[in-house]
Amino acid sequence: MPVPWFLLSLALGRSPVVLSLERLVGPQDATHCSPGLSCRLWDSDILCLPGDIVPAPGPVLAPTHLQTELVLRCQKETDCDLCLRVAVHLAVHGHWEEPEDEEKFGGAADSGVEEPRNASLQAQVVLSFQAYPTARCVLLEVQVPAALVQFGQSVGSVVYDCFEAALGSEVRIWSYTQPRYEKELNHTQQLPDCRGLEVWNSIPSCWALPWLNVSADGDNVHLVLNVSEEQHFGLSLYWNQVQGPPKPRWHKNLTGPQIITLNHTDLVPCLCIQVWPLEPDSVRTNICPFREDPRAHQNLWQAARLQLLTLQSWLLDAPCSLPAEAALCWRAPGGDPCQPLVPPLSWENVTVDKVLEFPLLKGHPNLCVQQVNSSEKLQLQECLWADSLGPLKDDVLLLETRGPQDNRSLCALEPSGCTSLPSKASTRAARLGEYLLQDLQSGQCLQLWDDDLGALWACPMDKYIHKRWALVWLACLLFAAALSLILLLKKDHAKGWLRLLKQDVRSGAAARGRAALLLYSADDSGFERLVGALASALCQLPLRVAVDLWSRRELSAQGPVAWFHAQRRQTLQEGGVVVLLFSPGAVALCSEWLQDGVSGPGAHGPHDAFRASLSCVLPDFLQGRAPGSYVGACFDRLLHPDAVPALFRTVPVFTLPSQLPDFLGALQQPRAPRSGRLQERAEQVSRALQPALDSYFHPPGTPAPGRGVGPGAGPGAGDGT
Repeated sequence: MPVPWFLLSLALGRSPVVLSLERLVGPQDATHCSPGLSCRLWDSDILCLPGDIVPAPGPVLAPTHLQTELVLRCQKETDCDLCLRVAVHLAVHGHWEEPEDEEKFGGAADSGVEEPRNASLQAQVVLSFQAYPTARCVLLEVQVPAALVQFGQSVGSVVYDCFEAALGSEVRIWSYTQPRYEKELNHTQQLPDCRGLEVWNSIPSCWALPWLNVSADGDNVHLVLNVSEEQHFGLSLYWNQVQGPPKPRWHKNLTGPQIITLNHTDLVPCLCIQVWPLEPDSVRTNICPFREDPRAHQNLWQAARLQLLTLQSWLLDAPCSLPAEAALCWRAPGGDPCQPLVPPLSWENVTVDKVLEFPLLKGHPNLCVQQVNSSEKLQLQECLWADSLGPLKDDVLLLETRGPQDNRSLCALEPSGCTSLPSKASTRAARLGEYLLQDLQSGQCLQLWDDDLGALWACPMDKYIHKRWALVWLACLLFAAALSLILLLKKDHAKGWLRLLKQDVRSGAAARGRAALLLYSADDSGFERLVGALASALCQLPLRVAVDLWSRRELSAQGPVAWFHAQRRQTLQEGGVVVLLFSPGAVALCSEWLQDGVSGPGAHGPHDAFRASLSCVLPDFLQGRAPGSYVGACFDRLLHPDAVPALFRTVPVFTLPSQLPDFLGALQQPRAPRSGRLQERAEQVSRALQPALDSYFHPPGTPAPGRGVGPGAGPGAGDGT
C-alpha cells in the first residue's frame, strides 16, 4: 500500500496553473522603456563581471526591482520557444556634491553629468542570466532627461525581450550597473513545463517529450516514464548546487516505457531529474521534486559529515547546502549532554564544502562540534578530535572571564552549570576547587583558547580519582585481611570461601576489561586517523586499549623499542592480547625483516615505530608463543588476508569491518563465556568506524558508493554522455 508521506504526481515539473502566453515574432532580442526614457541594447553579449562596489560620484541610476513575465518567441505559428521577459525598475540614488568637489567627478564616463543640477543621467544596466547549463549577460544603456531626475524617486523601467530557457528549468537573474554603485539585485524564476502551458502544441520540443510521473510505494520511489516503445530519451539524476556546477549521480539512455526505482534513503532536497528526447537540439527539462519533502531533509542531515582537516580547520561534507550554524561544545564522560561553549565562543554560519576555522590553541578529545538548523534544532554532533587524541577524558573545563582593571573570575563547567571557583557548593568541581586552582597556577592545565575577554583550560582529574580509589583499595585489603583471619579460624569453610573469593576476583578482572596493545604501520596520516577511530571504538567495549597515537610523549622520552617492549610485556603479563593491524606498509616491513633479519640502522620515516615493534614481536612468532596472545586484522578493500606473510597467519587474521563479531570474540578473555551481546557490540563498533572508513576511502569531494541512486548507482553506472 502506498505510504502517505510522499504522494506526488507530475509531468516534468510542478504545474500549478495553465498559462496562456504572449507571442513575440522574430529571433532578435529587443528592449523598450517607459515614456520619457531612452534606451538601447548592445549588439552582443558581454562578460559577466560585476566588479567591486565604488562610491557614487553624484546622482546615479540604480536598479530597485526586477519583474519577470513569460512569453513565446515564434518563428512560425507552430514553431515557438519559451522566453523570459525582464523589466528593470530604476530610481535616482545619491546627491549632488558641493561645488568645490564637482571638478573631481566631472570626468566620470558613467554619470552622464555635464552640468551639475541641470543634466540628464545615463546608466549602463547589466542583466545576468543563469539557467543550467547556459549563462549569458546583456547590457542596456538608459538615459533619463533632467526633468525626471528627482532624488530617491522612481524614474520608470527598461524592459528586455527576452532570455530563452529550457522548459521546467530554474532561471537565476542578477541586475547591476557598470560601474557598480550598490549591491546587485537578484531574482529566481521557476519556468513551467509543457503540461503547464496552454500553447504546448506550438512548442516542437513538447511534442515528443517523455511524460514523467513520480510516486511512492512503501520504501521505494518510482519514476514512471510513459512514452512509446520506439522513443529514445535520456534520463539523468544530479545534485543541484547553490554554488558551483551540479554533481552528476546517475545517467542512462533509455527506450520505451520505463519504471526507475529509487530507495527513499537516496532522496535529498537537491536531487533533481533531467529528461530529454535523444534528438538533435532537444530541450532538456530539469525538475527538483523533493525540495520540500521532510524525509529528504532528514536524509540530508544523516548523510552530512564533519571533516577535521587540521587542528583549527574543518569542513561540512553534504550532498546539498544546509542553512545551519555550528559551535563548539564540551562533552564529559558519562553520557551527559554536550554543553555549548557560547559564550565565550560564538555561533558560526556553516557553508557546505567551505573550510571553517576554530579559534583554538590546542585540540582535546572532549571538544565537539554541534550543528543546528534554522529552527535551532540539534541535527549533528561529532567529536572531531577523538580519533586522533583518544577517548573522552575525565577532565574539568575551566572558563576564565577577564574584566576591566585585570579583574578575572574562574568557573568550572559541570552538567548543572558553571560553578564559580572557589565555591562552597556540593558539586565535584567545588569540592576540588582548591586543587584545580593550584593545578592551573602550576601549569598542569591545558589551555585550549585565549583572547582579550577570557580563556578556556582543561584540567585533568585522573590523579584525584586515583587517590580516591587508593583509599577504596586500602579498605578492601583490610577487609580481606580480616576475612582471612576468620577463615583460618574456620578451616572447614575455608575452601568454600576461597572459591567465592576467586570468582569475585575473576569477575572484577572481566569488568575492568582485557588489555589490548594495537600495533600498526603509519602508512599515511589518513591511515593513522583510521587507526585512531578503531582504537576509540574499542575503548567503548570492556577493553583497555594502548596505542602509540595516544602516548607520543612517552614514546619520544623512552624511545620506540623500550616503549613497545614495556607495553608488550605488561599486556601479556596481564593476560591481554596484542593486535597486529596489517596494511601494505606493514606487510612490506615484515617481509623485509623476514628476508634480512634486521632493520636498516639508518631508517628514518613514518614506519620507524612499527619497525621497532617487530624486534619485540617476531621472537614470539618464531618460537611458537604467539597463538593465544596475538591476533591479526586488516581493513576490507585495503589488504587481502592472503597478503599477510605466512609466519603471521599462524594466529587468526580478521578483515574489518566484515568480520567484526569474530574479531571482538578473539579479544575477549580466553575463558570468558561467549557474550550474547557480541553482535550488538560489533554493530556499535562498525557504526563508530564507518565515518573514518568513508573519509579514508572516499575523501571529501569524491562521490561515495553509499550515496548512489538509481539502478547500478556509482561511478560508471549507465551510459555516460
